[in-house]
Amino acid sequence: MTEAELHSQIGALSLWNGQISIEPLTGGITNENYLVQDDVSKYVVRVGDDIPLHQVMRFNELAASRAAHCAGLSPAVLHASGNLTVLEYVESRTLRPEDVRAADMLPRVLELVKRCHTEVPKYLKGPALVFWVFHVIRDYASTLQERNSVYVPLLGQLLDAANMLEAAAGPFDIVFGHNDLLSGNILDDGKRLWLIDFDYAGFNSPLFDLGGLASNNGLAPDQEEWLLESYFEGPVGDELRHRYSAMKCASLLRETMWSMVSEITSRIDFDYAAYTEENLSGFRAALDEFRMS
Repeated sequence: MTEAELHSQIGALSLWNGQISIEPLTGGITNENYLVQDDVSKYVVRVGDDIPLHQVMRFNELAASRAAHCAGLSPAVLHASGNLTVLEYVESRTLRPEDVRAADMLPRVLELVKRCHTEVPKYLKGPALVFWVFHVIRDYASTLQERNSVYVPLLGQLLDAANMLEAAAGPFDIVFGHNDLLSGNILDDGKRLWLIDFDYAGFNSPLFDLGGLASNNGLAPDQEEWLLESYFEGPVGDELRHRYSAMKCASLLRETMWSMVSEITSRIDFDYAAYTEENLSGFRAALDEFRMS
């Protein structure tokens, strides 16, 4: 679909009041997003079909987004049809990793994550997905193999590491996870935080979100210790620390292989190759540290 055709599709929606302007929103690396303004208000329009290669199913994203709004975490879904989802626009700033790491911000972010885990399931309706990172990793490996990716020579060692980490990360508790805790998915309107982009939402171990929050935002070891103590409301023992470290490695491996697949499938203008290298380096460092612990 051309840009003109997409603008025409957006303009044909019946919810606008008067004339509209459409501007692209930059920063997304899975979907295309647009800021639409009519005579009354502003809106965010997300454009995207199902992406089975990334385990993204729009019915699931939509259900999670609606539930998160009911739980007081996320903007309202105003319209959804076909490949378009229209969301309430929130005047806010997008957090950066250094914002998440700040001493006055990290507790607020963790509270947001805990509320996602505990409150969103109360409002979730219809079928719900499980986001099992080790299945995702194995599925990515199959895709990379089938499409003759340049990373095929690495797949054996990556899958061996994933199998080892899966055994080390249990036993598993289950919560409703966001599963994509990049700083760009957290907004600050000056009064409260908002959690957005539920593409990968699903039931999962809480350790995946905690590990992803740490690895995606560069938390220091003492901050990770605080994260675990605060989330589980008590001292952290060696067993929990070991399971958490395994899941943190898995979150880095998943992000790496997500980017490997995106290199050969995504049409978004983003340097996926550099992102792959950044995350692969982070994964290898975390894995080395895990093996020495």
